[in-house]
Amino acid sequence: MRVAVVGGGISGLVAAYRLRMALGLDAELVLVERSGRIGGILRTTDIAGDPVDLGAEAFVGRRPEIPELMRELGISEQLVHPAGRRPLIWSEGSGHRLPEDTLMGIPSGPEAVEGLVDAQTLARIADEPNRPLRWERGGDTSVGALVADRFGEQVVRRSVDPLLGGVYAGTADSIGVRAALPTLAAALDGGASSLTEAVRNALPPKSNTPVFGGIRDGYRVLLDALRAAANVKIETDTAATRLTRTAAGWQLDPVGPVDAVILATPAPVTAALLRDIAPQAADIAGGIELSSSAVVALALPRDAPLPDNSGILVATGEPLRAKAFTLSSRKWPHLATRDVALVRASFGRFGDPAPLSWSDADLITAATEDLSTVVDAPLCPLTAIVQRWPGGLPQYAPGHTDRIAALRNTIADLDGIAVAGAYLDGVGVPACAASGTAAATRIADQLI
Repeated sequence: MRVAVVGGGISGLVAAYRLRMALGLDAELVLVERSGRIGGILRTTDIAGDPVDLGAEAFVGRRPEIPELMRELGISEQLVHPAGRRPLIWSEGSGHRLPEDTLMGIPSGPEAVEGLVDAQTLARIADEPNRPLRWERGGDTSVGALVADRFGEQVVRRSVDPLLGGVYAGTADSIGVRAALPTLAAALDGGASSLTEAVRNALPPKSNTPVFGGIRDGYRVLLDALRAAANVKIETDTAATRLTRTAAGWQLDPVGPVDAVILATPAPVTAALLRDIAPQAADIAGGIELSSSAVVALALPRDAPLPDNSGILVATGEPLRAKAFTLSSRKWPHLATRDVALVRASFGRFGDPAPLSWSDADLITAATEDLSTVVDAPLCPLTAIVQRWPGGLPQYAPGHTDRIAALRNTIADLDGIAVAGAYLDGVGVPACAASGTAAATRIADQLI
């Protein structure tokens, strides 16, 4: 039995691990990765002698996938949680507390965004339940269009955009309600008479469980553990170029004949590999747009005058070039004890690729100058590292869930083919891990 996994990100590595657990040691598993390293948009490097993540640095801790995976792999002692500080929103040239009682920045009432938006917008939010709501059950629209219509443009740019920008490297205008905020869509489908009512119905119950989790020594601990447990042959710097059907199974170039294939690849790569065997699915995957981003990790003097917050999210339209700062040494207790203060500056939104064309030196300068503006003090980093993520995050545009359902339908009858990845059911690490598990389960059920 021979199975190929295409793509060495977290989705592909989880798929390989789950295949090994299901198929046993006799199965031959081959993973091909077009870049020179595994991990996809997860990468850990050393700064000032200690590990720091340059891609995702947290996961939704209230989802079970990653804590359970860490327990299975025997690395639970690496699980850490944030200190509990809240981020700021930088808007109109100053920092504001992150609104509470919101759903991805959409307020449940005017008091949630008081001080962040003007009096006219607050009055509009307060009056919103009195205006008729037009929502087609089962339909979809962009988050920006819905919120602007009901609460006004200031709420979109100052409250919603900063949060969606961190998750999708996009804006409220490029992200659909149904895919990004399924509980809100369900509340609207259920007959909520206003957006205010829908948000209140969709808010999760209060909980003392930490919202986020992290890995003390970085995601490379998880990646290394998955690689070892999967016992998979990994070929980096190897691009899968063509997938075709044979009498006995599948031919994956340059891997050769295989019994099954999991495509744990970005949407455009998946589209290219499906072109010969499922052209309709290829068209769907090829229509999913991607956003690029970059992270600048700064090591500052330990006594740098950073605010006592976990980070700073930048509202749309501000003159700052960075879209967000993670104040890592404030956010994570295990980083607070290091000899330097660690900050991550994030650049890049969908539709604005300009920062990605800048040199590393220009990105470092922009990160340093913008952070100096925010803290109102000159800063001089001791060390700085730039990590670029071209085409790293898919945009969950309106209608995304229907497109993914159609894609899955078109490949449902292709025995031995499964897909996984961030473009399917969520861009976060837990969602990617879940997609890898689902793909492996599909293949294992067909082969055993």
